[in-house]
Amino acid sequence: MNHHPEPVVTTAQGAVRGLRRGSTLSFLNIPYAAPPSGAGRFAPPRPHEPWDGVRDATVPGPNAPQSERRLGEIDMTPYFGTGWSRGEDYLTVNVFTPATGTGELPVMVFVHGGGFVAGSTRATLYDGSAFARDGVVLVTLNYRLGIAGFLDIPGAPANRGLLDVVAALRWVRENVSAFGGDPHNVTLFGQSAGATTVGGVLATPEADGLFRRAIVQSGSGLGAFTPEQAARVTRAAALALGIEPHVDAFAGLPDERLVEAASGLAGIDLRTETHADPLIGLSTFSLVLDTQPAASVAAGRAAGVDLLVGTNTEEGNLYLVPVGKYATSTAADVDEAAARAHPDPARLVETYRASRPGASFGQLRSAVMADALFGAGSRALAGAHAAHPRSATYAYEFAWRSRALDGELGATHGVELPFVFDLADRPELNGPAALLGPDEVPADLAARVHATWIRFARTGDPGWDPYDTDRRATMRIDAEWSQVDDPRGLERQAWS
Repeated sequence: MNHHPEPVVTTAQGAVRGLRRGSTLSFLNIPYAAPPSGAGRFAPPRPHEPWDGVRDATVPGPNAPQSERRLGEIDMTPYFGTGWSRGEDYLTVNVFTPATGTGELPVMVFVHGGGFVAGSTRATLYDGSAFARDGVVLVTLNYRLGIAGFLDIPGAPANRGLLDVVAALRWVRENVSAFGGDPHNVTLFGQSAGATTVGGVLATPEADGLFRRAIVQSGSGLGAFTPEQAARVTRAAALALGIEPHVDAFAGLPDERLVEAASGLAGIDLRTETHADPLIGLSTFSLVLDTQPAASVAAGRAAGVDLLVGTNTEEGNLYLVPVGKYATSTAADVDEAAARAHPDPARLVETYRASRPGASFGQLRSAVMADALFGAGSRALAGAHAAHPRSATYAYEFAWRSRALDGELGATHGVELPFVFDLADRPELNGPAALLGPDEVPADLAARVHATWIRFARTGDPGWDPYDTDRRATMRIDAEWSQVDDPRGLERQAWS
């Protein structure tokens, strides 16, 4: 890597020119796979053709086809981005690296969230400059979303978006040393749908050896649809599009129609005689697997990968507070949330009432939704992984409360991200309707969370006791940090 004002790096496919900002370098929109166009949208990712000359990597590129996402009264633009930036060559990575990289730096590869239908590397939350400043090569990636990425279509491989993530990891293995990174010290981390995808990659044999550590932020090891559930979504999508449910029919349609159809698929009842809907109706797209990632990990998959897994204290608030459903929640709403998620909803509600005396209906509803979506599946993944002594397992709970939306948003889904990326001072994240709210955040919280994630990537130890199925040691992260054993154990047991 040269150190001229405009840095140029040579990858296996060709040279790229990036940007220098102080002590960090950024390279944007570098292809890791061929453009997914036509029938290729429903095929495994293929290597990108080499290019001649030096490719400009100074401006953001296109992203996966998607609808613009809004979430009631909260501004989630820093999280989702501004929607679809068109262009076929969107299977790309952004790379942030220190200007004085040594070739032995830890590498962190981030998979964004967005319900398997939205999000991209263009979102301002995923600026990796702070990681580069602190001696990490940070890679963010785009992957196929919605129908192209995750609809289970006869004649096409399943989980194409996950296959993209594996392809990006292969690109990292082949190329990251040119950016100063150590290809043998790679941490794969993700949030929400990205975290569930990381769990899926843990269970994927083709990803063996491509990463050494993983961080699952508010994902689920129980978040995959069964093939039976996925087939319902496929039939509904084909019906909406007026086509046969086969890959050839989908391949003949433009992205615009696929995006429109994906947006209209809400409300499908995916509960079966044997399985609840792991996304409780909030998304009709997820991984599609015969075996949940947590079960694959329990059987020995990823036994040599160090794992940090955690959730936020009030995950469910994001789906209620901004859309006016939190304060108006009733006992019937709590019962309905439990019935969507659990085979014995009455016992579940009774457990939550007993463990949270004085909780409002909104608090109970949010708590049940949080565990259905993230908590139960994260604990299952942590417990499954901890059974294997070859690697370490750690757990956290992010408890700092945002005072956004009149103080109600709380320690909700996604609120840890500005701290992980050390961006909590960004103006677009602060204000009455912004993710972090109007109040000043604790002075050193972002620096400490960010440093902890880096410490785990560097050493495999975030700085507290490992998680096991006896103590279940968990670091509760707030203005003050405290290690607790088996937080809300009665609620945990209700999902076992």
